[in-house]
Amino acid sequence: MPDSDEWRLQGQESYLKGVSLRYKRYVMRDEKWDHDHCSFCWAKFMDEQNVNALPDCLYEGYATLACDQFADDYFWICATCFEDFREHFNWKLVPNET
Repeated sequence: MPDSDEWRLQGQESYLKGVSLRYKRYVMRDEKWDHDHCSFCWAKFMDEQNVNALPDCLYEGYATLACDQFADDYFWICATCFEDFREHFNWKLVPNET
């Protein structure tokens, strides 16, 4: 169980508890939506091919599968936050499609 003073926890339990995740490369959704952020620490995810990508951007991470009103890849979680919160959130890791 994470510390109650954990700054990264901001009520994500209401939409990320028990969801299924897949580890994958980030792909830009469209021209107007070129990046996402980790749902916990706000690390930036960008497509590796994006010319505006910064050196500290993440190019892969854990993305949610479609659930309720949210489409695939709507929420992203960096590897550090995934490890820190995987038990607390009871996430299901789905293997990559081949």
